[in-house]
Amino acid sequence: MSRLIPHHSVPPTTADLETIAAAAYADIPEELRRYAADVVIRVEDFPDEEVEQEMELESPFDLLGLYRGSAMDIHAFGGVPSSVDMILLYRRPILDYWCETGEDLSSLVRHVLIHEIGHHFGLSDDDMQRIEDEA
Repeated sequence: MSRLIPHHSVPPTTADLETIAAAAYADIPEELRRYAADVVIRVEDFPDEEVEQEMELESPFDLLGLYRGSAMDIHAFGGVPSSVDMILLYRRPILDYWCETGEDLSSLVRHVLIHEIGHHFGLSDDDMQRIEDEA
């Protein structure tokens, strides 16, 4: 992926992370993107209280992203989903992880996107790793 995002001297904003996410999503292998063709990517600073409770988080920094969408059987049987499929990226936990690891931010966001799509559609960690490695 070509680097569209400049290095930051201040933490990337929500808009910056949305730009990074759009570029990272475009770079995800088609094999995985087809699962989430109409997904909306949204960036929030942290998971909301409902997500924190549902996921039993010890800290809001424990979750980098979340796929929210219709059950797979609705899509499989041609039903009309009751909500929009969405990947939520949590800016502050992602930036915290980025600072701790020194990993390239675009690569990190791409990794989170791949894992959120993969987990939602029942792919194993090995399947997702293979997809990432082949890309």
